Amino acid sequence: MKSNTKSSITLPPAEVLLVNGLMKRLGARTKVEVVRRGLNLLKETTDRIALKTAYAEAAKAVRKSTVAELSELDSWSADGLDDESSEIR
Repeated sequence: MKSNTKSSITLPPAEVLLVNGLMKRLGARTKVEVVRRGLNLLKETTDRIALKTAYAEAAKAVRKSTVAELSELDSWSADGLDDESSEIR
């Protein structure tokens, strides 16, 4: 595909009005600029959703070992502190 390939998209009248309105609000010079900005926003949103899903899956995968590690470290958190020095004043 060439770098500046022309394409034509037919939109219903309501969507043409939406594009024209966004052109004015965004200060875009062309309808193509409005469509490009919309496509970039959609891509960023879907990338963010995919990343959030991947983080959630990774956290779920290591949860059991993380809880075990934290429980093991609990006994060390107050090691060497006596009752008086651990009180909040």
